[in-house]
Amino acid sequence: MKDLTARQAQVSHWKELQRRMRDARDLLELAAEENNTDVVNEVAQETAELEKELGDLEFNLLFSGEYDRNNAALSIHAGAGGTEAQDWAQMLLRMYLRWAEAHGYKAEILEETPGEEAGIKSVTVQVTGEYAYGRLKAERGVHRLVRLSPFDANNRRHTSFALVEVVPELEDDTEIEINPDDVRVDIYHASGHGGQNVQKVATAVRLTHIPTGIVVTCQNERSQLQNKENAWKVLRGRLVEKRIEEQEAERARIKGKHVEAGWGNAIRSYVLHPYQMVKDNRSDYETSRTDLVLDGEIDPLIEAYLKTELSAA
Repeated sequence: MKDLTARQAQVSHWKELQRRMRDARDLLELAAEENNTDVVNEVAQETAELEKELGDLEFNLLFSGEYDRNNAALSIHAGAGGTEAQDWAQMLLRMYLRWAEAHGYKAEILEETPGEEAGIKSVTVQVTGEYAYGRLKAERGVHRLVRLSPFDANNRRHTSFALVEVVPELEDDTEIEINPDDVRVDIYHASGHGGQNVQKVATAVRLTHIPTGIVVTCQNERSQLQNKENAWKVLRGRLVEKRIEEQEAERARIKGKHVEAGWGNAIRSYVLHPYQMVKDNRSDYETSRTDLVLDGEIDPLIEAYLKTELSAA
């Protein structure tokens, strides 16, 4: 019923758009007959709004995956490079939080491990909103940064890497079944922010899925129960993502296509020196507006990747 309601709303939106287009056309013909510039200007404004809505609807057609409409859990892990890489992970976190805010998505940090001097070692963010996973799945992979390091006294150029993982949030009744005996649950005192409660009461939760070795931790909620619920959601999502990756790898093997899932293959490069350029290595889309991208304007990069994937399917 939930899926049916969503599909009915989608069809209704297209029909409403079609009706407004017809009304605008009829109004424009009437204005031309009466030579009414005020009405022409009104139709021009309506046309601009219709074009934007049409673009958004066409963009949503790129989301055909089973879980594309779901919420998402996005994780960022600093790569090798110490403080430099941890600062880069912090920059990526800011970029995604700005992006989520611009789209009206709710973004909640579930777990965060700060760096020793600056930045973060890792962070997991729950992004809630329609098509959150469908959009953010384009961000999975290694992100490469080239810049003059603010942590280098000699102001030398450094290259840093961070890994971004994105998994869909699944409902409790999903077909993914987890045997409780396969999961080790550890309860411990949370570190970092959280107030006096987390210092006195063990509220942080770590789930270890023994067959796969997947580990999920949540500690930012004051309630142990809430942390446990969030951790189970993320674990189910990661198991689904693992299943999807295995299916894709098997399809690639059958096709005879070698898939290398390593740190040596950055999906995107962000170059801040000696020139300004962000380039997605999968779609070849590039832009010199690095400031806008790092401020959260990543939709053109996401759209270019999704269109590339659609044409290759």
